Amino acid sequence: QVQLVESGGGLVQAGGSLRLSCAASGRTFSNYAMGWFRQAPGKEREFVAAISWSGGSTYYADSVKGRFTISRDNAKNTVYLRMNSLKPEDTAVYYCAADLTTMGDTMDDYWGQGTQVTVSS
Repeated sequence: QVQLVESGGGLVQAGGSLRLSCAASGRTFSNYAMGWFRQAPGKEREFVAAISWSGGSTYYADSVKGRFTISRDNAKNTVYLRMNSLKPEDTAVYYCAADLTTMGDTMDDYWGQGTQVTVSS
């Protein structure tokens, strides 16, 4: 089992920045690809970004490319999502995910409980 706990969400004005963190415990963190997803009210959960086990490869949804940056620190068992130039349409609950075999929008082995991000206009 892998336990994932997100933090860092909050309320920010459009154009602002936030950094989300996801702390992992349980099995060996560095074996897993990690990702971020989000779900806005009334919408399905959507892929945001993913990073390989080593951090050498990253993958982003077109909607956040150039604004968001995913990174990881395997020594701290933590993955981050730096979000710049935030827009009201980025408002959602953001979820951290871990997957042993897949990196990308189909990863789903383990999920965190989510953290709310609200961007005001």
